[in-house]
Amino acid sequence: MNLFDDLRSLVIDSLAAMAAEGALPEGLDTRNVAVEPPRDPAHGDMATNAAMVLAKPAGMKPRDIATDLAARLSADPRVALADVAGPGFINLHLAPSVWQGVIARVLSDGTGFGRSAMGQGEKVNVEYVSANPTGPLHVGHTRGAVFGDALASLLDYAGYEVTREYYINDGGAQVDVLARSVYLRYLEAHGQEVAFEDGTYPGDYLIEVGEALKDKVGDAYVDQPEDVWLDDVREFATDRMMDLIRDDLAALGVSMDRFFSEKSLYGTGRIEAAIDALRGKGLIYVGVLEPPKGKTPEDWEPREQTLFKSTEHGDDVDRPIMKSDGSWTYFAPDIAYHFDKVERGYDQLIDVFGADHGGYVKRMKAAVAALSDGRVPLDIKLTQLVKLYKNGEPFKMSKRAGTFVTLRDVVDEVGADVTRFVMLTRKNDAPLDFDFDKVLEQSKDNPVFYVQYAHARVCSVLRKAREAGIAVDDATLAGADLGDTTHEAELAVAKKLAEWPRLVEIAARSHEPHRIAFYLYDLASEFHALWNGGNDTPALRFLQEGNAATSTAKIALARAVAVVISAGLGILGVEPVEEMR
Repeated sequence: MNLFDDLRSLVIDSLAAMAAEGALPEGLDTRNVAVEPPRDPAHGDMATNAAMVLAKPAGMKPRDIATDLAARLSADPRVALADVAGPGFINLHLAPSVWQGVIARVLSDGTGFGRSAMGQGEKVNVEYVSANPTGPLHVGHTRGAVFGDALASLLDYAGYEVTREYYINDGGAQVDVLARSVYLRYLEAHGQEVAFEDGTYPGDYLIEVGEALKDKVGDAYVDQPEDVWLDDVREFATDRMMDLIRDDLAALGVSMDRFFSEKSLYGTGRIEAAIDALRGKGLIYVGVLEPPKGKTPEDWEPREQTLFKSTEHGDDVDRPIMKSDGSWTYFAPDIAYHFDKVERGYDQLIDVFGADHGGYVKRMKAAVAALSDGRVPLDIKLTQLVKLYKNGEPFKMSKRAGTFVTLRDVVDEVGADVTRFVMLTRKNDAPLDFDFDKVLEQSKDNPVFYVQYAHARVCSVLRKAREAGIAVDDATLAGADLGDTTHEAELAVAKKLAEWPRLVEIAARSHEPHRIAFYLYDLASEFHALWNGGNDTPALRFLQEGNAATSTAKIALARAVAVVISAGLGILGVEPVEEMR
């Protein structure tokens, strides 16, 4: 149920009737006709731009169209008033019965209220985290993991078929560095003193990996040359790091559908196949690039390279895919990986990267556009940095990691639910301050608490109602007589509930799960205002002593709030609480 879509259908049908009667030309394009909340709620419940959009193609004055259209809309029982404003906007005031119907619909649909068929089963691949398997996940990965996971859940809720995917960067030089670092811990486990030179990973998290390697191979690799042990230690260390990463993700409530190894692209012909696909489109050539901006002739060495003609698909410059020594650039396996995703039949691809990948966006989009002949859109979402604070000071690095704050540090400090919600209280491309003290305080300024408190208050109402012998199952509440639910504060809550299905579609379409967190805070605000209103106005209290019918109707509204909060928190991956402790 999307009330805004329902009213838009009413507008479109009214316009069709006007055209049939000769009041409008036939065949007008109504795709840009919208029904939305007005900028100022005092102007009404909804507003339509229909007259403004159609005036020019119809060759008519917008107010003339609006006046006729408003009269037709007013004839519908759902519309209490349709008035023309300004040059031709129409503001709609809906009857209380409409909002009462929303409450009943929420209770009858349950957490399915707001689910959308917008995605129509389209297959979407959401790749996120994809950290190098060289250590535990840090706080930057945490934000990307939460954002990607919530986005995947949001798209699923909006009717898409979603695959959550992790790309294991195990094909580059960094895994050789990991292997050498683990080898040092292995020697340490054998009692040798070792030194971690620059470029190795000194974190304590590798101590147990070195000991595990000792348990597996004994002293077979002690004092052996690198060519004897490097391949085996690299595979062993990568597997152990991925086990650590999976455990970290599980602590955050993140579970992937697929892990894809970069290493699997090498020596299998898959990189070559992807480049050949581009070559077949005339997009691979040997040439010399212009010097990068800011480089002077003295520090620039022009050389022939094998290049991808990415400028034909929106990039600023063409990109090297093979070095002069014949080895692949880092871009080549990434092209092959995305070619694999295109070949798997996805209708949309979404990559979630850290802010340091901003320069990578255009080239990757160009590659996917070329490989799919423009059929498969790629959206790359960048997550900005997170600054951590505790006791008013920047939070110090983790001793275990050696150089950074880990995902586990954050989750152990405040819990997965708080971590996830707070990470979504800003748009992904905006910096985020994460204050360990503030995210745990019980105040309106803490959105996690404020939303959870609204849900817990509803649960408290339900418990007291049961104690009073009032049936509070959803079927009973859905059938309650809501005719007296007409107070401004009650209708404000119902109106906010009615926005949920529309909000889901907007957030899914724009790939912005933070909108869900914002909406939940606004819904909680309306509910808390209604709750507090009961202190001064007894008629607003949810339990009306001696009047079970009225109590049931008011409880129905409260329960509807809990249903939508639960659905929204489910998208964010947060468990709703029944009691605040």
